[in-house]
Amino acid sequence: MSAKNELDKTENKKKTGGKRPSPGLAGGKDLFNSTFPGKELTPREIVAELDKYIVGQKKAKRAVAVALRNRIRRLKLESDMREDIAPKNILMIGPTGVGKTEIARRLAKLAGSPFIKVEATKYTEVGYVGRDVESMIRDLMAAGIQMVKQEMQETVTIEAEKRAEDALLDLLLPGTGKKRKEPKPGPVVRPMGTFSINSDNASGSGPALMGTAIQVGIPVFRKKSDDEDTETREENEEHEAGEKQEDKTEETVVKDSSTREKFRTMLREGKLEDRMVEITVNQNPQFPSFEMMGGGFEDLESSLSGIAGFFGGGKKKKLVTVSRAREILIGEELEKLVDRDRVSDEARQRVEETGIVFIDEIDKIAVKGERGGGGPDVSREGVQRDILPIVEGATVNTKWGPVNTDHILFVAAGAFNVSKPSDLIPELQGRFPLRVELDSLGKDDFLRILTEPKNALTKQYIDLLATEEVTIEFTPEAIDRLAALAADVNSRLENIGARRLHTIMEALLEELSFEAPDIAPTQVSITEAYVNEKLTDLVMDQDLGRYIL
Repeated sequence: MSAKNELDKTENKKKTGGKRPSPGLAGGKDLFNSTFPGKELTPREIVAELDKYIVGQKKAKRAVAVALRNRIRRLKLESDMREDIAPKNILMIGPTGVGKTEIARRLAKLAGSPFIKVEATKYTEVGYVGRDVESMIRDLMAAGIQMVKQEMQETVTIEAEKRAEDALLDLLLPGTGKKRKEPKPGPVVRPMGTFSINSDNASGSGPALMGTAIQVGIPVFRKKSDDEDTETREENEEHEAGEKQEDKTEETVVKDSSTREKFRTMLREGKLEDRMVEITVNQNPQFPSFEMMGGGFEDLESSLSGIAGFFGGGKKKKLVTVSRAREILIGEELEKLVDRDRVSDEARQRVEETGIVFIDEIDKIAVKGERGGGGPDVSREGVQRDILPIVEGATVNTKWGPVNTDHILFVAAGAFNVSKPSDLIPELQGRFPLRVELDSLGKDDFLRILTEPKNALTKQYIDLLATEEVTIEFTPEAIDRLAALAADVNSRLENIGARRLHTIMEALLEELSFEAPDIAPTQVSITEAYVNEKLTDLVMDQDLGRYIL
């Protein structure tokens, strides 16, 4: 290395304090701040947040916590290193009702990331009737657009409400909000006379081809005469009349302004909420939703939405209450105040850097046994082949522009009670390096599910019946008995996990929920004896329990 290069390197170190220079807006902290609106949580804090809603499944929680934290770490790196770090996709294996979907959904909420849940069974191989796998990215982009638009609208809500209030006053008091227009002065034109143009044939004989009389007017420049005094007097009279009219107009404006402010006060106090007003709203015609084979659907959809205004769109008048009109006007003003291009650009960046796709029922597209025995199935192995490039990294065209999937996190889940993860094609298996097996739920887990989470089932039913002035209270013995019954039914019938608690709770409180409006106000204690009375016969009757529980 030359002495000059060594000197330049030393000077750069002095300027930057020995640190690497910032890569600018496209990298480092700038990218992290622009694409990660959620709270920066450590893996331990992420698990603690998930524990508030999901019981057990420590392995799965730790895996998704590490995956989310790695995304945060990646966004802080410089662009050259950041592009080479791929997300570690996760495959969750476990029976239904153990929390697979809930873990992914809560994770997306914690991260503030665009999130979409899809079922693998909805898709077929491209070229066949059905949804193509690229539609999951289009759905994710739509979710990102909605998320970013809502965030931006929250910043301009006050301005939108102010504009909507002025528009409402214009509806209630037409003309008071308009400024009086001054007439534009123009030249004085007096007629000069008429003349005609006659066009004859070439021989000079015959009828005229055209005969037109034109009256020409030019500005009049005249000298002072005896009539000027009369005209001046008339002009003075007109001027005085105009001044009087202006005075009256000013008085009207002041009176209108006072009335407008009175109505504004009444409007803010809610005294005009039920008054009917006629409002003009934008009517955007919607074409029927449909799916197309191939990748041209987005282009067709964009074209149709672009020309939709020519097919019955435009303005439509509606008679609504003031309260409803306010909602409509605020929505329209929010749409005007938010920049659509900025929304699509930010949403696309957020989707590409922090988006999460949860693919449920992936075990249903696994090919059981030997492959190729009966030929490829377009709704199974064909779907796997189409999902593969999306997970590996591809560019998908959407109505908001192309979206790259290189750094989108994919979380797949399946029960795999019939097939096995090894039944997936090898290439797809390799794209889900993290395998997490979720545990089946037992009595102790059910007991915790009924009491610990923020949205525990017992708390939900207590709040629901409280709206009918019916106060219910669950004793610890009753909750313990419910957990034992749920575990017992799961062991004898199909194991549907925590969803069994929903069926048992509904059967337990069905009669009380039906009679609540008639017996209110009252207080009911749910004891172990009450649970046995309502459920024991149902659980013990194998045939009846099979259909009801």
